[in-house]
Amino acid sequence: MKSKIIKTICTLMLFIPWTILPLRSFPWALESPTAEIIISAYAAFMIFSGIFTIASYTRWRVKGTWMQVCTVINGIYAVGGIAAFAMMIPK
Repeated sequence: MKSKIIKTICTLMLFIPWTILPLRSFPWALESPTAEIIISAYAAFMIFSGIFTIASYTRWRVKGTWMQVCTVINGIYAVGGIAAFAMMIPK
């Protein structure tokens, strides 16, 4: 039962980062302080989802083909979130 719940959570984490696209269609979401907050929140969530999925696969041993797919995609999301934070660092 625990592995099914973790697989469901990891699957939902695959699609949540894509909700930024319709959110950014609003004019208020493109203004300066709001845009940085939205991007930072999504980047933090992507990093968390990558860490959670990798921990689920390795530490809690929730294995399977679908978990391998979730681990790879959420790992790529985590790298993208780290890159987003790195681009926000002022020089």
